[in-house]
Amino acid sequence: MSNRIFSEIMDAPDAYLVLDAVHKALDEERERRLKFYNDITEEQKVEFINGEIVTHSPAKFRHSNIGGMLYTLLTLYVRKNKLGFVGFENVMISLTRNDYEPDISFFRKEKAIEFSQDKMFYPAPDLIVEILSPSTAKRDRGIKFKDYGAHGVEEYWIIDPVKKTMEQYHLMDNKYELVLNADSGDVKSFAVKGFQIPIRAIFDDDENLKAIQNL
Repeated sequence: MSNRIFSEIMDAPDAYLVLDAVHKALDEERERRLKFYNDITEEQKVEFINGEIVTHSPAKFRHSNIGGMLYTLLTLYVRKNKLGFVGFENVMISLTRNDYEPDISFFRKEKAIEFSQDKMFYPAPDLIVEILSPSTAKRDRGIKFKDYGAHGVEEYWIIDPVKKTMEQYHLMDNKYELVLNADSGDVKSFAVKGFQIPIRAIFDDDENLKAIQNL
């Protein structure tokens, strides 16, 4: 809880009533979340965000293509160097209150070694990549940005498939700092040791193939 919110509650003469109302609302939300867990299937791409179920429509080609190219680079590098596990799309990240399915997520070996073959719900990753779309951009830059940082996701990439740019954020002192916002040059990961690729390799087939050969 931020210091501002804490101070406002403590200054309120009806603080106990406020907290009772919050507890009741969260209890009801918890029931909806349990139902969400019981109803979801592997085929769906859905998220549970602040008590609401968010269903995603099928992705456009450029979204899937960019995601696939980056996933290929990242997973080949991670597997080659035995660094952990890379999740793609339908990997459910369960945080304190919300459940997300990022486009790409990376878990260091220390976390991934605990994953069973039947695992469905995952802890906070070390790197998350979200590819923007008109329906998700507000959440990717808003609630997810705050929630990922609050739960210790060390690195966050936001990719714009239309502008063909990427933003790289690094968690420092419990707050994301913008490290890179570019459409060219190289990006070097903080969370994935030694992983460095040309930004163009995320968007261009030929550059992607070159980058694969250089891994």
